[in-house]
Amino acid sequence: MYGLNELREMYLSFFQSKGHLRLKSFSLLPNNDKSLLLINAGMAPLKPYFTGQEVPPSKRVTTCQKCIRTGDIDNVGKTARHGTFFEMLGNFSFGDYFKEEAIEYAWEFLTKVINISPEKLSVSVYEEDEEAAQIWHNKIGIPKEKIFYMGKEDNFWEVGTVGPCGPCSEIYYDRGEKYGCGSPNCAVGCDCDRFLEIWNLVFTQFDKQEDGSYAPLPKPNIDTGMGLERLAVVMQDVYSLFDVDTVKNIRDHVCKMANVTYGKNLKKDISIRVITDHVRAITFLASDGVRASNEGTGYILRRLLRRAVRHGKLLGIKGLFLEPLIKTVVENSKHEYSELQEKFEYIIKALTVEEKNFNLTIEQGLNILEEYISDLQKENKTILDGAKCFKLYDTYGFPLDLTLEILEEKGLGVDEEGFKREMEAQRNRARSAQAETNYMGADRTIFHELDTSINSIFNGYDKYDFNSEIKFITTQDKIIESAKLGENIFIITEQTPFYAESGGQIGDIGEISTDTGVVKVTATTKVVGGKIAHQGEVIKGEIKVNQPAHLDVDKKNRLSIMRNHSATHLLQHALREIVGTHIEQAGSNVTADRLRFDYTHFQPLSSEQIREIENLVNNEILNGYAVTIEEMSIDEARKKGAMALFGEKYSEVVRVVDMGKKSIELCGGTHVTNTTEIGTFKIVSEIGVASGVRRIEAITGFAALSYYQNLEDELNQIGDLVKARKNDIVKKVTSNLKELQSLQKDFDALKSQIARSEATQILDNATEVNGLKILVAQLENIDMNNLRDMGDTLKDKLGEGIIFLASGNEGKVNLVCMATKGAVEKGAHCGNIISKSAKIVDGGGGGRPNMAQAGGKNYNKIKECLKVAKEIILEQIK
Repeated sequence: MYGLNELREMYLSFFQSKGHLRLKSFSLLPNNDKSLLLINAGMAPLKPYFTGQEVPPSKRVTTCQKCIRTGDIDNVGKTARHGTFFEMLGNFSFGDYFKEEAIEYAWEFLTKVINISPEKLSVSVYEEDEEAAQIWHNKIGIPKEKIFYMGKEDNFWEVGTVGPCGPCSEIYYDRGEKYGCGSPNCAVGCDCDRFLEIWNLVFTQFDKQEDGSYAPLPKPNIDTGMGLERLAVVMQDVYSLFDVDTVKNIRDHVCKMANVTYGKNLKKDISIRVITDHVRAITFLASDGVRASNEGTGYILRRLLRRAVRHGKLLGIKGLFLEPLIKTVVENSKHEYSELQEKFEYIIKALTVEEKNFNLTIEQGLNILEEYISDLQKENKTILDGAKCFKLYDTYGFPLDLTLEILEEKGLGVDEEGFKREMEAQRNRARSAQAETNYMGADRTIFHELDTSINSIFNGYDKYDFNSEIKFITTQDKIIESAKLGENIFIITEQTPFYAESGGQIGDIGEISTDTGVVKVTATTKVVGGKIAHQGEVIKGEIKVNQPAHLDVDKKNRLSIMRNHSATHLLQHALREIVGTHIEQAGSNVTADRLRFDYTHFQPLSSEQIREIENLVNNEILNGYAVTIEEMSIDEARKKGAMALFGEKYSEVVRVVDMGKKSIELCGGTHVTNTTEIGTFKIVSEIGVASGVRRIEAITGFAALSYYQNLEDELNQIGDLVKARKNDIVKKVTSNLKELQSLQKDFDALKSQIARSEATQILDNATEVNGLKILVAQLENIDMNNLRDMGDTLKDKLGEGIIFLASGNEGKVNLVCMATKGAVEKGAHCGNIISKSAKIVDGGGGGRPNMAQAGGKNYNKIKECLKVAKEIILEQIK
């Protein structure tokens, strides 16, 4: 019996032996593909190679791609077939081999490498693909009765209305009668679990036209996919993916924590499967840098985690329980997915913080649901509104089945149709927010029309100018042969010293000149196929294609960028040293003016920590560490201790930037040659930007010097204002503040005394109605605190009654209403009085029956407000 990890290695090694380049799994986060939230198929990260946007690193590629699919999330757990996380084995040909080799490779791997009996296998082909059927029968030797012809819906692959597409051929494994439905007609295509599709071979041979016709592709492709867990189910002869060795290890750990046995109770089995699947998914999502949030990929992670936690509670697991399960996931998969081990501390920190937060949230949700239930019972209703169910689901993480379960215990139900309408409305909002894309999600630009065989080479690590040749000139929407004075264009050359914006570092600026013209370059970016585009304006003469050109980078600007970029590396090292090794880069932006560094952390830094970080970075700057840059294999870089970025896909050869062994990172950007060139480092802000993500902005070099000079100028100005020398400014300001506080105290005491005096006088204006005294009065220049104090004083002296006070203060209106116990018993309600009368002065507020307050904006309507308040009071107590 082969284990899951063993099967993965056997597959990849087999296709390596057939001349395929073995690539590590891409991140779950798509790269430049707005059509997908998460990678959901093995071929998804390879779209640019299939569409011709980029030249593949090899015409033959094999991968085991981690994938997430959440379309059937509500069925996960209810069945043993559904899951959200899975691994997809694939072999791909980009215009190299086609149907015959793809079919032969698949058959050889299944029958010769992992030794599946040919008697157990059947195949399906597209009903019009006789070529594939003949290969299966004549070349492989499969009997005709084991070749099943299927329609377009089942065996023809196409995405969208136009673009590459083609027929499919699927391979099925007969698991035996014990998995069947018992029907004598049970065969491939039956809904039971006997005949399991294990491999799908896609023959991309057509280009679908806008008129619906299919034109043959000049270079057809192969895209195959085989679910690793599904293959392991077959090879280990187990019932479902939850019984496969590596997944079973997680499942058994869940059972141990909950003290339950799998397979004994249907409800508990559902919860066990949900936790097992979801903890795999969230661990891999976190390892690729996905952070919990209320939208996009973060929402998916949050929903999966909350679902797992909720089912843990249903199993009776007390307290936090995800961390040990995450450790089991990592232990079972770390050999293929090294990022699980490398990011282990962060994964644990991020997911357990979210688990803690949800434990608080779910209690809030339960309290709100109890309020809903109480309202239903008071109103003699039995069905909870769908919008309220959706609020519980969307805000507090309550799946519909949890709400249903709790309500059923009370003999109540849910407006499920209303819930579905709210859910569909949310999906529509998500769809409308997603950018429209064409075939395979590629945003077509003018750069897609350029010759893919021509690339750009960056040679500017050690130079600031270079002579090259202009290969392309484009505007935003067309390719042109020349550009004249004033035109905004993009220029692509064979080689360039201009660094293109990448890895958080902004692109270079400068000039490109020829014998006939000059272009001022304002931005440099990477475009389709690895080309480097210089964006700018023709400021002199005319620029033409195929002209020799001199490219001149703005050196002063580049040097400032390099200082900030190198300081960013030292900053990350300092954060990990002082705050913790769970710190990971979550984004950066390096310009000539400043550096911005986003990092994973779950609380603000203290002022002491910020000072420590600044001191450590500046110490490493002044130590004068040489900045060495080497190219090496990714494995060598990891052994050297190099830090890698979340979700970044690295080639086999990487660039390692080493700053005195203090900071060692994989980085393609430009850097100083010695840390002393940075000059100095100053943090100017530290804020939160998202759940679990903080942001530091800092400056170096001349920007830092300017910052200190400005501070010194401001300090001198303060000294002049308080008439003190630099060394005495703090002492002088402290003395002035104490004097001001003393004066303020005296002033407040005087205001309070005057207010009490006024209170005594205005009591004479009180009227009596139905045994209650009513006092409605206007005062001037009294703030809300003093107005409340005056109200308390008047209420004590008034006896049983109601007080309504209004005061204009600093252009605003303050309102206070108070009622004694006897007045409330006779119908007075201060909250209602305030809420209605405050509208007169363009304000709002409210409160309890015995006390309420409000603010307003319209001073000119105070008298009208007092009149309305008195009318409301009289109406309440009549």
